[in-house]
Amino acid sequence: MHTGAPARPTFAEEVKDAVRPRSALLVLGVLALGVLFIASYAGAFHEPRPRDIAFGVVTAPQRGGALVEQLDALPGSPLDARPVASAEEARRQIEDRRIYGALVVDPRAPADRLLVASGGGTPVAEALEEVVVRAEARQGRQVRTVDVVPVRRGDARGLSSFYLIVGWCVGGYLCAAILAVGYGARPANLRRAVIRLLALAVYAVLLGLLGAVVIGPVLGAMPGSVAGLWWLGALVVFATGAITFAFQAALGIIGIGLTVLVVVIAGNPSAGGAYPYPLLPPFWRDIGPALIPGAGTWTARSIAYFDGRAITGPLLVLGAWALGGTLLTLLFSVLGLGRRTIEESEVRQM
Repeated sequence: MHTGAPARPTFAEEVKDAVRPRSALLVLGVLALGVLFIASYAGAFHEPRPRDIAFGVVTAPQRGGALVEQLDALPGSPLDARPVASAEEARRQIEDRRIYGALVVDPRAPADRLLVASGGGTPVAEALEEVVVRAEARQGRQVRTVDVVPVRRGDARGLSSFYLIVGWCVGGYLCAAILAVGYGARPANLRRAVIRLLALAVYAVLLGLLGAVVIGPVLGAMPGSVAGLWWLGALVVFATGAITFAFQAALGIIGIGLTVLVVVIAGNPSAGGAYPYPLLPPFWRDIGPALIPGAGTWTARSIAYFDGRAITGPLLVLGAWALGGTLLTLLFSVLGLGRRTIEESEVRQM
């Protein structure tokens, strides 16, 4: 009886065995995410331009209406100008984050004053200065810029708040992803889902504290309340992790990709970090405040530079993501989606 060595598989058979159909589909999904990443970031950042920046105008009553109309009608509509009663009121509105800047006109002085707040984002303060200086020059007037909420020296261009939020978001979805890799993307039952959420809550509190301490006392990159940033961080981390749990419970391992799509690809470029909302194209400007990175970045800047003003709306957004992720995770576990273990076993065999 002939007992020769088994025939070696052909190259096509090797490829078929090495690249399973499921693996190929996941690779195509990653390819799509990569293309979307490039399109989203380049689309948001490739040509920043000011549009409808909330802007106050302080001047004599007889001239105020005409000047507001002139600034409001500038080509490209860079300003959304509105009259303000006094310089003190303009400063108050800037500190309340109702407007980004204001022009205080004094015909008796050689130059008008432009009030800006680089703590709310250096790029928008620079854009205001460029637009207003050009407009005033046409009227034969000079402008003196006054930064009423200056960015901290160690906070280059006011980006530390954005980097802090990005770090918290990454920590949130990586925690959820690691739990999925270790024990299956879909929780096996309601009890397991509750345990995961409790573990995430503990992790979120710890990462929130460590992030606030590093960005503040250790690096000196951001001013503001360490306690305020700590609990903001805990909320951001938990919201990101909870929504990752929900996506995983619904879609299995593919849910991690959906988190990347929502938080990283859509959320980061629209967060108002590198360029505040008035400098972003309409789509990114519109979705940014409703996503975790955008709501988190706005709140972090408010805590750091504006004494925690104007944060109710963004905190409600973050709370909605956290609550929604929690409820969906529990719901999917009750419905029994977690008992489908075929997908996890297939992933481990890849």
